[in-house]
Amino acid sequence: MKIKAVIFDMDGTITKPYFDFNLIRKEIGLDENSEPLLEAMEKMSPSERAKAEVILHHHEQKAIDASELNDYAAETVSALRSEGFPIGILTRNKKENAHVVLNKLGLEFDEVLGREDGPVKPDPFGVIELCKRFEVDPAETLVVGDYLFDILSAIEAGAISVLLLNNKKEPGFARIAHYRIDNLGQVLDIIRE
Repeated sequence: MKIKAVIFDMDGTITKPYFDFNLIRKEIGLDENSEPLLEAMEKMSPSERAKAEVILHHHEQKAIDASELNDYAAETVSALRSEGFPIGILTRNKKENAHVVLNKLGLEFDEVLGREDGPVKPDPFGVIELCKRFEVDPAETLVVGDYLFDILSAIEAGAISVLLLNNKKEPGFARIAHYRIDNLGQVLDIIRE
């Protein structure tokens, strides 16, 4: 099937990996093996959550300041734009933070969905919503990310999942991704297959 749109994760995909989620969990007072951060925060009391949000905000601000483009990100986004592909960002980060990072790095996307827009990955909501906005079928859409939640949201939505390995050993969940790539430039190879 022909690819008609591409959805990217931001942190660790468009940008180089930065977040240390174990450190953030520790500072918040969560066990490093606890459920995902945002889901754990939803179950906190209002006062606990307010404290956790301050800590998370601090780390997100540091990530904005330190953000760097991942290898081949600019070239890949530029090629997709020049070829007329609708491209989007789907992040568990705040939408405002995504816009700040993308502006800082000089990248333009057609749509950006953040955690305040609806259920977060691994829920398929964001993939389905972006496909609606792009007027494409999920089966004609690549979803590119560096973590399990990116892959699960793509698969659940019926899209094509692409796992960016960021030059590290393949995680155990890599086998469920439709494609595994070592750099973002390989997204163009998948589209041209």
